[in-house]
Amino acid sequence: MRWLPFQLNPDIPEGGIPREEYVARKFGARGKGVNERVVMAGRQVGIPFAYEKMKVQPNTLNTHRLMHYAGREGKQDELAEELFRAHFTEGAVLADRDTLAEVAARAGLDRKSVAAYLASDEDKALIEQADVEARSAGIGGVPFFIFNRKIGLSGAQDPETLLEAMEQALQEQG
Repeated sequence: MRWLPFQLNPDIPEGGIPREEYVARKFGARGKGVNERVVMAGRQVGIPFAYEKMKVQPNTLNTHRLMHYAGREGKQDELAEELFRAHFTEGAVLADRDTLAEVAARAGLDRKSVAAYLASDEDKALIEQADVEARSAGIGGVPFFIFNRKIGLSGAQDPETLLEAMEQALQEQG
């Protein structure tokens, strides 16, 4: 499995924006209860979503750069898990490069090397181009699954649907 870049909000400035402002802009009056369903579902499976801790809605370009970096190190899954934990349960500010370096260290990456990478522009154009390509291919949100580069599924899906797509992709392979 590979994680590919797709920014939900590429127009957010690099330093992020206040979470309250983001929710009001995106959801208007219904924004207050927009995450309740996710919190309830999380409780059922032991994920303590803590949206109240989120103070900044980040621009995720550097997060995606870091995922690309982690892929070269064979640590994408570990980093994804730590990024999700940091953002959704700890309220970490993922727009902050020092925070990203710390989260990367928790995933088993070298903090100093990550900090140097994030301080550079390395892979920035590559990630921006991959994001544009995803949008050009019709991807408009996450999660989005692509099986064997042939079968695409958008949104949260039940396990049976995912299994069917995997089996179809295998059948089309050979």
